[in-house]
Amino acid sequence: MNSSSRETWFLLTSVPLYIILIGTEILLSNWQGRKFYTLKGTLQNVYLSLINGGLDLLLRWAFYISVLMWCYHHHFFTVQNVYLYWILLFFLEDFAFYIEHRIDHYSRFFWAVHVTHHSSEEFNLTTGFRSSVFQPVYRFIYFIPIALMGFHPLDIVFMYSITQTYGILVHTKYIHKMPRWFEAVFVSPSHHRVHHASNIRYLDKNMGMCLIIWDKMFGTFQEEQENDPIRYGLTKPISNPYHPLKVIFHEWQSIGTDLKKEVPFFTRLKYVFMPPGWSHDGSTKTANQLRKELIINNE
Repeated sequence: MNSSSRETWFLLTSVPLYIILIGTEILLSNWQGRKFYTLKGTLQNVYLSLINGGLDLLLRWAFYISVLMWCYHHHFFTVQNVYLYWILLFFLEDFAFYIEHRIDHYSRFFWAVHVTHHSSEEFNLTTGFRSSVFQPVYRFIYFIPIALMGFHPLDIVFMYSITQTYGILVHTKYIHKMPRWFEAVFVSPSHHRVHHASNIRYLDKNMGMCLIIWDKMFGTFQEEQENDPIRYGLTKPISNPYHPLKVIFHEWQSIGTDLKKEVPFFTRLKYVFMPPGWSHDGSTKTANQLRKELIINNE
């Protein structure tokens, strides 16, 4: 099967799956009076997904596939075994996403892009489509080492589509816990609910797309706690959250405000590249600072 046929097959398979699962979740949540969906929230998620998808398609064929192809033509080794090829590609892709996702959370410059995915106070399957609009501009950079390892760019993009599909499906409240063996290895809905929480304990945790092992290896894992129910959204909610431009650019506006402070030039740069919440005078705090305060106050 060539790359074009493979993409078509995947699209024809995944779209009906999304429709069935989202439709079922909407019907169940309304029938049970849980109302996990609102019309405004769902339409906003679709709106953000369409902009992200359009930008990705534009940049894919106009720019980043060409960059990845150049890297691939200069690759420094080749995986001959087809099964090993796809297994390694899955692990490398998932690890690359973990690195990207962690940087998106630990640098305010990239958080300003990623924050749209976290700004919803709803958590349902359409939240998975609530894309970080400008992420396609730089996401391919994390794929460059994979191309240099001898993995074809179209295979990289295809594998990303597969892992992203899994990442969308864990945006649900309907699955409480998966079996223990599953939760030990894979990202589960419980793990990802933690990731979307605004509780101090849960901030910047569980960054993996498919595998939770990276979070356990690198210290960003957090179990969902029964005594700390999840609150979705941001620690500082957006005013007018359904404004079509404000939902995308509000953090850039905040950065612009901080850049006007009368502080030295390099301190201003820290307001752009340090973790979200960093301030030179302690007036706002990062997730790690807030967590330390929480631990001290609970002792």
